[in-house]
Amino acid sequence: MNPLARSDIVEVLHDLGSRRVDGKVIKYEFVCGVDYRFLTQEIADLMKKYRFVRPRIAWDDPFSEQLKVKDAITKLVKAGYKKNDIMLFMLVNWRVSFSECLRKLDLMKVWNVKVCDCCYDGGYKVAVPVYWTREEMTVIRKISRKHNQLVLFGMDPQESTDPYGGVLK
Repeated sequence: MNPLARSDIVEVLHDLGSRRVDGKVIKYEFVCGVDYRFLTQEIADLMKKYRFVRPRIAWDDPFSEQLKVKDAITKLVKAGYKKNDIMLFMLVNWRVSFSECLRKLDLMKVWNVKVCDCCYDGGYKVAVPVYWTREEMTVIRKISRKHNQLVLFGMDPQESTDPYGGVLK
């Protein structure tokens, strides 16, 4: 779940980058995201060089970690990734509050990166509202989808006077 925490991650990336299947290169992705605390410029460069696509950064921690997360985004951009290809995992229905996650989304807009909102306890369909209400989970889901549309298209592709379907009333 946290591949960058491996002490041999540089060697692992070199090994993966040299592999072929039927003579063809392989594209990879860290589906669960990378831990920004372990992301170095060398690792970001190797990820790009060895065809890691759709980079995700796990931002499960509080809003106060914003400078470290921004630094990780900067490293990925410097390595050659486009900002709107970068995604940040944001854990919802957890100890980071609804209002704090909204602040994270505001920053992601400024940074022009997408959000991967994921529900702490197994997904939205089975989520048990422990730290958040069911309504907050519904609202953050809709806002996250809208956020990604804005990042991807640079505009709101849906014609609507209420882009959140009335959930913010």
